[in-house]
Amino acid sequence: MNTENLFQSATEVAQGLERVDYIPNSKITTAVFLADRLKKPVLIEGPAGTGKTELAKSVAKAVEARLIRLQCYEGLDESKALYEWNYKKQLLRIQAQNLVNDKDDETWKELEQDIFSEEFLLTRPLLEAIVSEDRTVLLIDEVDRIEIETEALLLEILSDFQVSIPELGTLVAKRLPLVFLTSNNSRELSEALKRRCLFLHIDYPDMEREKSIIKRRVPEVEGALLNQIGEFVRSIRQMDLKKRPSVSESIDWAKTLITLGIHSLDLEVATDTISVLLKYQSDIDTALKELAVNL
Repeated sequence: MNTENLFQSATEVAQGLERVDYIPNSKITTAVFLADRLKKPVLIEGPAGTGKTELAKSVAKAVEARLIRLQCYEGLDESKALYEWNYKKQLLRIQAQNLVNDKDDETWKELEQDIFSEEFLLTRPLLEAIVSEDRTVLLIDEVDRIEIETEALLLEILSDFQVSIPELGTLVAKRLPLVFLTSNNSRELSEALKRRCLFLHIDYPDMEREKSIIKRRVPEVEGALLNQIGEFVRSIRQMDLKKRPSVSESIDWAKTLITLGIHSLDLEVATDTISVLLKYQSDIDTALKELAVNL
């Protein structure tokens, strides 16, 4: 099993992420460096839209690794997460054998060995990450959406990085993937899963870091407007809302203002564009009511 180190230091992690336009903090760079050195998955928790998924994508870009993503959802089972057999292809193989010669002496055992070979195996993300010979980042996204039974499957995979397939035997990872799991805290994950992972909580960035992120993604934003955006978004996140604006929505709002040729914020601009930041009418009403007093 190849267990190469991808980073020589946390500083190198920071440099690699910044090179692909992800602005990290020290907690993030330390967690990624330790995950690489200790060969442990990272469980990333935090509000939606704070860059959890983007971190895994950016690490893959930084080290020029193949990104394999398992998008979790309610009802996800082993056949969609790990592997399943290509039953249609197996049936065609059986039918073809019978059509060629119905009285062929090939035994069922020999045919069974044929149709349960790797040629007929459909690899899903978890198995794909294990059998891949490429440098790989495995992203298990929104792991809190799966059932306890599927979580147990993840435990087995993340413990040994191997899969037992009755018809083929045990497949061991050829090259250990760097693994990230993300969670929006919709349910409590098991202690067993948490124990196998390093933990990283990514919250909304402070204003200076968010301004750096926006400036990196929307370089046309000038200093004065950038400061107003940072202060505006921070004030909105302090309100009692159903859904606070994510970093990606802050970036979209900055792009919106640039597209409209806006150079300074006022109540009229905020009223016309706030739907880019907030996606519930009740939140928009709450925000505009407070902004009418403060802007």
